[in-house]
Amino acid sequence: MTVIDPETQAGWVPEAAEDDEDEMPLSLRLSIADTLTLGNATCGFMAVYFTTTGILIPHLTGNDESTGMARHSAATAVILMLCAAVFDLFDGLVARKLRSSPMGAELDNLSDLISFGLAPAYFVLVYGMVADDAHQRVAAVGAIVVLLAVVLRLARFSCVTVKDGTFQGMPSPFGALTVVSIVLLELPFVATLLAIIGTAWLMVSRVEYPKPRGPLAVAMLSWIVSAMGLLAAWAFDAPGGALLLQTGCALQLVLGAVIPLFATARRVNNFRDNRREARAAQLP
Repeated sequence: MTVIDPETQAGWVPEAAEDDEDEMPLSLRLSIADTLTLGNATCGFMAVYFTTTGILIPHLTGNDESTGMARHSAATAVILMLCAAVFDLFDGLVARKLRSSPMGAELDNLSDLISFGLAPAYFVLVYGMVADDAHQRVAAVGAIVVLLAVVLRLARFSCVTVKDGTFQGMPSPFGALTVVSIVLLELPFVATLLAIIGTAWLMVSRVEYPKPRGPLAVAMLSWIVSAMGLLAAWAFDAPGGALLLQTGCALQLVLGAVIPLFATARRVNNFRDNRREARAAQLP
């Protein structure tokens, strides 16, 4: 029979209870930034929902009158991804200005995976099932490439430290919007698939993209709001809405290719300035 010292037992139980009281509330406490991050995840999930109920299910059930509903659902799904990008933009700003909980970084990565990994990849997959000239299995491969690119990018972002003010590779929100823009352009299937794979490569590449801070953040927010307006005009079949949407999608692709040039130009200028200062320091 084991004998337990009453004093030792009595002293041990309150200590464990005290540790639980100190640790558990801290890990469960959400900050304002975390709430915005959860809004990001919610928008991503709802984008998948509208893609399924408004595009995929009517196609599988053979609903011939689903064209208008599919257009509305596609626009709604992309607008939700845009809203997720807004949440992602502001949760970082709020976290820097106020504070974030200990699980803020993990919440951000998980939410980004839903909104900018799963949602656009699923959008590509459904496109491969409903488009006339698409091939379902090949589109599924493209969707997997997009998803894995975002997974690798988010994992690398958590492990690799880059210089302040830049991202290594296309940011996942920008990449997700570029992927859905490629789909909405309604290019031939091969061109669409190649452009999607190229975007996925940019997300895992070492190409530098500037972080959206200051005037660039304002410009990005203005672009998101403008894109929402273009999608709404297309969804409600406004005059010229389809042309405006095509123009906006094409501009998104151009921005994805041009924006890294600014970071490259800045790096070249910094290199030249450093060499000039080194030569000046060597002069007698």
